[in-house]
Amino acid sequence: IQKMENHSAMSEFILLGLPIQPEQQGIFFTLFLVMYLTTVLGNLLIILLIRLDSRLHTPMYFFLSHLALTDISFSSVTVPEMLKNMKTQDQSIPYSGCIAQTYFFILFTDLDNFLLTSMAYDRYVAICHPLHYITIMREELCTSLVAVSWILSCASALSHTLLLARLSFCADNIIPHFFCDLAALLKLSCSDISPNELLIFTAGTAVITLPLICILISYGHIGATILKVPSTKGICKALSTCGSHLSVVSLYYGAIIGLYLLPSSSTSSDKDIIASVMYTVVTPLLNPFIYSLRNRDMKEALKKLFNRAEVSNQ
Repeated sequence: IQKMENHSAMSEFILLGLPIQPEQQGIFFTLFLVMYLTTVLGNLLIILLIRLDSRLHTPMYFFLSHLALTDISFSSVTVPEMLKNMKTQDQSIPYSGCIAQTYFFILFTDLDNFLLTSMAYDRYVAICHPLHYITIMREELCTSLVAVSWILSCASALSHTLLLARLSFCADNIIPHFFCDLAALLKLSCSDISPNELLIFTAGTAVITLPLICILISYGHIGATILKVPSTKGICKALSTCGSHLSVVSLYYGAIIGLYLLPSSSTSSDKDIIASVMYTVVTPLLNPFIYSLRNRDMKEALKKLFNRAEVSNQ
């Protein structure tokens, strides 16, 4: 009965937000609003270009369109709530809203991992087995990889959320973060969190470490194949094919490794928040620029779209 009382008494949590001074709230609100709108519009533009240009109807761009959609969703889980709290100074979030935010945050984090792994496999096949690329990367395989990514991500997020929902929360409801971070929530619980910690360890291995190992193996094979290419032109072409994906992988996993795998002190909550901003706000923002600026096909598709718009306006 006491557990039920504790659980029901916790109707809301307080998000402390970013570690910034009150007089700087306006500047940071404008900055994050511009970053969020750029993220949404940039990734929507990628999806639109891939949809409209038949030359981009290839496995690589199929995965890229799903990654762009995931990045929009990923940012939308945390940034609008953070902006609302900064604008209204109301830092409370309902218990149900906090649980829902945790679920979707884990879902899109895991989905990002699996999609980046699928894209690495696509690049491996394109460079290491170019003659068999069309037969290996069939539409059925690409669709299956995306579907399995969604299923595994949903299962992982649901497992974490169900275990979180069974916990009791006592007096303390202050979360020193700008969103309902799972680790921060577990610290507030007065229940036994060992099943949650066990799941974090096992799921973390499955959805972060294993995909990263697969990506590294793929790029190991790609590197070995590139070194066998006699011409400089061939090497440049291979590197340009992988450059964008490798940049995104480095940015994304660099922030995650900095946050979860490097040793941290008990006073490093500011470092954790900065690392979280990196992969929840900055990485989804940079992805459209990385893929469009480094990619000739995307640039040509963009020119084609602008030319079509100019013709329709005349």
